[in-house]
Amino acid sequence: MSTRTAEDQINAARVLVTMAAAFRHLPAPAPRLERLPKSTDSTVFTWGVTLAVHDHLGYFELWREALGLDPAAVRASLEEDYTNWLEVSGVWSGVPVQVIGYFRFQDPEHAR
Repeated sequence: MSTRTAEDQINAARVLVTMAAAFRHLPAPAPRLERLPKSTDSTVFTWGVTLAVHDHLGYFELWREALGLDPAAVRASLEEDYTNWLEVSGVWSGVPVQVIGYFRFQDPEHAR
């Protein structure tokens, strides 16, 4: 994955800064710029924004809702003994975005 100039990333960077300003009241995610599909059904990739939240699915939901991403589009990866995640993608302000919420199931014996 290479890019000729940083100009290719400028729209994604602009959207990331706009998100940080518009949603500064939300829990801080771990943001990154990366190549994402232009839309949910596209095979063409462009620079977009991924927001990762850890250990609190409520934070995932806050970001999903703030960005107006379809709750019916949420995909899950669930494995009993491993880190699990929810993921939703869409477009916000003309740029592809992805929100990922990582979590682990609590072992009832160790939940105290």
